[in-house]
Parts: sequence; structure tokens; C-alpha cells
Amino acid sequence: MTQDRKAIAGQDPLILTVPGLDNSGPGHWQTNWEQTLSNCQRVELGLWGDPHRNTWVNKINLAVHKADRPVVLVAHSLGCLAVAWWAEFERPRDGKVLGALLVAPPDVEQRPIDRRLTRFAPFPQSEFPFPSIVVASRNDPYMGIGQARHLARAWGSRLADAGEAGHINAESDLGDWTFGRLLLNQLLPGQVPLDSGNRSVLSGAFQPDRALRRIGG
Repeated sequence: MTQDRKAIAGQDPLILTVPGLDNSGPGHWQTNWEQTLSNCQRVELGLWGDPHRNTWVNKINLAVHKADRPVVLVAHSLGCLAVAWWAEFERPRDGKVLGALLVAPPDVEQRPIDRRLTRFAPFPQSEFPFPSIVVASRNDPYMGIGQARHLARAWGSRLADAGEAGHINAESDLGDWTFGRLLLNQLLPGQVPLDSGNRSVLSGAFQPDRALRRIGG
């Protein structure tokens, strides 16, 4: 365990959700987490229907710096690209960001399902300076799981296979999304860190039922 992780191990981190295009509505798992977790709040990016990359990056940067404790970023869809560009520009290495859960990143380069997504192209290709998990669905219309696997490799992220869950959004009807909570727990203090010597045990795509057994011991 690094000195940074030792220093923050006893603190309750702030979970910052980063929604994507058009924001996350009342049926979205991000909204559910914000309502049920006392240490979870949304980054108000603004311009939800007319996204601007640098504006979103700056809003994330401000939220992280304003936090009075370590943070975990939980992004969905285009919010994943905002987090990736923030990491690319800022390269945070002070240990304040414990990790990032990046759920259903969309294709912004080859065949974007919405032209507004291209404003975040190209994909950042640098490995993140903090642990991360990319969660992909096998039938996500916004990005194929093969492309998600390539992206996770470029970012140095673990890839989690969520099965057939669409875009992992409100339409997926996930409720509290237990699988996502289990993945989030892997980024919190007290769990085996993804950047430890046990990384090989935790790397690679996996099935939700297998992940439940693995995380639960």
C-alpha cells in the first residue's frame, strides 16, 4: 500500500458522479446512488444538451479540488470521456483521486450514435494515474465491447463485462445496480488496490456472477 493510500484509508471518500449527454434522470442508477449514499453527489457539468469538452473538464477539476477529502469518480457515457480528458490534462498524482468507475463510454470517433459526441474526439490514449474500471455491456449501441476492451487497455483500466445491459442507463432498468456497487467497492479504501502487485488477479473481462463470487470472497 502506498503512503497516499495509508493516509486516506480511515476516511470516508466523496463519490462524485459524472453524468453524460442530457444528464441522468430520475430512473438512472447514478441518481439512485446520489439519493441513497450520503457521501455521493453529482458534478454539475452544465450544458447537458450542448456539451463542451473543456467546460466539462474544468467543472470536474473544480469539483475535485473543492472536495475536502479523497474522491472516487463515477462517470457514465460521455461523462467517461470528460473524466478521461481531465486525467489527460491534469495528470493528478497527489493521491486525492482514489479511482474512477467509467460506465458505458461511447464511441466518439468511428460511428458515434449522436453527432454531439464527436466534440470529445479523439479518445485520450494515456494511462490514467489512478486505478480505474471500465464497465462495458455486450449490447450497448454506443460502443461495442471489443472497442471498450481496447479503450480499457489504453487507459490501464480493468474491464468489467456487465452482460447484456444496453447502455447501462435508465432504460436498462437497473434500479440500484448491485453489480456497479460491487465494482465501486473495489475502488474504496480497504479493498485490494488495482495498482498493487495483485493487479493480474483483478485484470481482464469478467461476468457479473463471477464478479459477485470474487468480490464476496
